Amino acid sequence: MKVDGILPFALPMVPFRARELERQGFDGGLSAEVANDPFLPILLAAEHSERLELMTSIAVAFARSPMTLAQTAHDLNVFSKGRFILGLGSQVKAHVTRRFGMPWSHPAARMRELILAMRAIWASWYEGKKLDFRGEFYAHTLMTPMFTPADKQYGAPRVTVAGVNPRMTETAGEVADGFVAHGFTTERYLREVTLPAIERGLARSGRARDAFELCCPVFLVTGDDEQRFVASRDACRAQIAFYASTPSYRPVLELHGWGALQEELNDMTRKGAWGDMAGRISDEILDTVAIVVPDPDTLAERVLARCRGVVDRLAFTASLDDPERLAEQVCRLRAG
Repeated sequence: MKVDGILPFALPMVPFRARELERQGFDGGLSAEVANDPFLPILLAAEHSERLELMTSIAVAFARSPMTLAQTAHDLNVFSKGRFILGLGSQVKAHVTRRFGMPWSHPAARMRELILAMRAIWASWYEGKKLDFRGEFYAHTLMTPMFTPADKQYGAPRVTVAGVNPRMTETAGEVADGFVAHGFTTERYLREVTLPAIERGLARSGRARDAFELCCPVFLVTGDDEQRFVASRDACRAQIAFYASTPSYRPVLELHGWGALQEELNDMTRKGAWGDMAGRISDEILDTVAIVVPDPDTLAERVLARCRGVVDRLAFTASLDDPERLAEQVCRLRAG
């Protein structure tokens, strides 16, 4: 299993973090798009590391055109000497239309077409094929030598897609190189919903499962001492409550018979009762969604018990103060 760490949002902190992740044995570093650009940390991490694979997890796909994504991904892949993975997510309609001011429709179909458009652009650059992509959402029919990148030695970057619902998951299986599950998932959801959807997508593209990576962040509750463990547990309850209030994640709850909780929590958000939401997350829900590890020395074993045979690539976000203790757990995870 590959194990990825998280790159910081603050750019001045990225060089140290990249070197530390590499020293601790992580396979990759992830950069998210929250209140920051997701690509700039990748550039810095590439400069200050030698072997880390570097992935956006995620960049908002529909905030950008296929051409701009293809160009940025190419540049980062060249600069990192082939270590860049373009991780894309759709976000939700409100953010795409009201925050980014971009169009929204049929997210799975649009994501499929966006990736195919990027692949057509890359084929024009790396293979010399005529650019003539015409789809429902995107059209790219012009590419001149002046705008064709000169450095082609690393070829097209890998592409992953993030999602929850089966349709987006199938899309990833069909046209992407990997799928990034959301942290708000469960082992049962991965086995009964996510993996079958990936297999359906792979079947449409005629590819084998070993050519595809299932990546998954996990919610971890742990700490170096009792005080930190309790703080981690309380923070995780609040995080789970936030995601559980969102309609997009209701299918995970419904699989376990907790669908009504989504409406209850959503109603609490409308009333502004944010501080009370964590109390609605029972120990059963916490233990099902998160991996609760009171003893951090057993962290790797507990994570492997949940993820082995399901996940190919794990985003590991354990907050341990002792870097050597963390490195030991990463080593055990990779060996498992």
